[in-house]
Formats: sequence, structure tokens, C-alpha cells
Amino acid sequence: MRFPYKGLSSLCIVILLLSFMAPVQSAKANVAVSAHSAILMDEESGRVIYEVNAHEKNRIASITKIMTAILAIESGEMDEKVKVSSNAFGTEGSSLYLKEGEKIKLEDLVYGLMLRSGNDAAVAISEKVGGSLDGFVWMMNQKAEEIGMKNTHFSNPHGLDNTKNHYSTAYDMAILTRYAMRNDTYAKIAGTKVHRAPNSTEQWDYVWKNKNRLLTQLYEYCTGGKTGYTKLAKRTLVTTATKNGHDLIAVTLNGPDDWNDHIQMYESAFKEYKRTEILPQGPVKDLKNKTYKGHVYIKNDFTYPLTKEESDLIKVKMKLLKPKKAWEDKRKIPEVVGRASIYLDGKKIGTRSIFYGESKESFKQQSFQSSWAEMFEAVLGIERNG
Repeated sequence: MRFPYKGLSSLCIVILLLSFMAPVQSAKANVAVSAHSAILMDEESGRVIYEVNAHEKNRIASITKIMTAILAIESGEMDEKVKVSSNAFGTEGSSLYLKEGEKIKLEDLVYGLMLRSGNDAAVAISEKVGGSLDGFVWMMNQKAEEIGMKNTHFSNPHGLDNTKNHYSTAYDMAILTRYAMRNDTYAKIAGTKVHRAPNSTEQWDYVWKNKNRLLTQLYEYCTGGKTGYTKLAKRTLVTTATKNGHDLIAVTLNGPDDWNDHIQMYESAFKEYKRTEILPQGPVKDLKNKTYKGHVYIKNDFTYPLTKEESDLIKVKMKLLKPKKAWEDKRKIPEVVGRASIYLDGKKIGTRSIFYGESKESFKQQSFQSSWAEMFEAVLGIERNG
């Protein structure tokens, strides 16, 4: 349900809460990376913690395969067998060494795609899921548009330098990774160090070890990601990391020292920022209006990464509809009765709808779809109208 904004100023009770104070980790560290483009993003809120040339279009090499993987997973065909075509068999570059005519489960192809960066797997996946290479590329660009990748265009499923019209940005790749990591299957595959798959043409199984050294060797908090390299794109890298419940996404494009770039960004952020609950889930307290007192709730908490200094700069403004006489019949009170807006140093960083319910139990049952919509929009960084 969308909140009725028009004429809101004359219909609202405005409540300005005091600045929110929260304990955070101290000591701000400087970050300097080798990469031409880089970004560090908070996964839950989408806040950009660090960036350099993050919106500049560049070749992206094999981190393209994050899009290929999530489309395969979302196809619902992961248990189906894929017959390897001559086109897939003949794909150049990094390979799983699949054989023409071989049949292999789509799920195993996605593991091979993400762990070993198999270009043959990318083509086999695209032909299965999209019906053809061109059909799959169309799906890639549709998904990119859907999730807000505004400066991205895909021309193939693997990222090879066989076209000029294949590019993205560090920011857009962080958006894609943020979207993909909300899928449990993707997160599991991206975080797998070794995968074994049946080999129908030999007496031995495929054994694929992940190329992401941040995950397998270098950084204990790394939870997944995707490596990439071509002669034109140079080194590209997407990784994710989690420490004390704080989930981060790092992307570097053309980064000669990308492993250290990612570790440096993560360590700086984990030291400097703490996830802080600004607006808790549950009843809105300290309301004097008897219509609302004890009956209004926030369904989804608002948590945001803040430095110690920033915790002094948070303000929350709540706007509630002016109660109407007709509301004496409580069945006529609308489901959404207001909006909470959260500001950091005067800049709006998020909103939450305020819901009306006669009891906690009725609150839990109200607008299941609205609640899930709010959560989904939070994942994509979309500001709700309500």
C-alpha cells in the first residue's frame, strides 16, 4: 500500500525525536587502493562506505558470471540435465573442459562457473536457461534493468573481450552482488571452496577448487565472490565478507593488487563502522494521542552502519495522519497511518511505514504482503512511498 503524500502537511502530527546515540567502534582509517575503480558497500542498507570511480563504465571480465549464475538459479531448473553443445565446447578461455554431447546437471554447471570460471559452462547455461545465447543475453539485460544497474550492458554470459558493448561499473556490480546474496543458493555456491561433480564421460569425478584466494586462503571473514581477468579488463574482483553480523560487499575493476585492496577496505570498515539499530521493530512509544497510543507499530527495524561521530547526527521524524471522527469505528482506521523518515546530518537515508493494529497479534497478521514488499525494496535500495 502506498502512503498518501499529497496534502500530508495539513493532515499530520509531526514528532521529532532526539538525536540517536549508539556505541560504535572508533578510529577512522584511510583507504587507498591500487584499482582504477572500487567500491565498498554495506550489504543490508546499500550504504556506500568507500568508492573511487565507482560509476565509471569499464570492462568487467568474468565477474559477469555473477549475473549468469543468479539467472540460472532463478530459472528453477537446477536439477535438470544440460547437454553440452559444440558451441559451448568450443568456447575459448578458462574452461571446465566439458565434452561435446556430455550431459551434466545445471547446478553443477553453476558451481563450475563460479568456482573455476568455466566459459564453456557459461555458454551451456545460457543455452539451457535462455534457449539461445542471444536469448540469455536479453535476460541478463532485463534483470540488470530490473534491479537498478543503470550503467551496465551485457553482450555475453562470460565476460570475454569479444565485443566492445559489454561493460558495467563497480557500483552496478555491487548492486548485482547485493541482489544475488539475498538468494541462499547463490550465497552457498559463491562461498564454496571445493565442489565435486559426477563426470559422465570418465571414471573420475570433476573436482573444482575455488579461484577466490580471499575465500580459500587470505581472509578469514570472506564469505564468497567471483574473480575475473582478461587482457583488456585486467584483474577484476567481487568479494563479500562478514564480521560480527556486519555484511559487506567489495568490488574492484582493473586492480593489480586486488586481494590487498579488498582486505584493506574490509578491515577499515569493520574497524570504523558499526551496524546500529536506529528504529526498532515493534510498538512506537511515547505517543500522547489516544487514537495511536499503544496501537502503532514499525514492522521492520531500520539498521544502518555508522561511525562514532555519525551517531550524533541521526534524527528520526515521524508523520502521522490526523485522526478523523469516522475512526471512532476502528475498522475504518487505515492500515498505514504514517511514515518515519531517518536522516543522517540532514540527508534522508531511509523510511519506514507506520502501521496501525489493535493488538500485537493483529499487528503481526496485518498486511503480510506489504511487509514483504518493504523488505524487498530495502534490499534493492528503493525508497517506499509510505
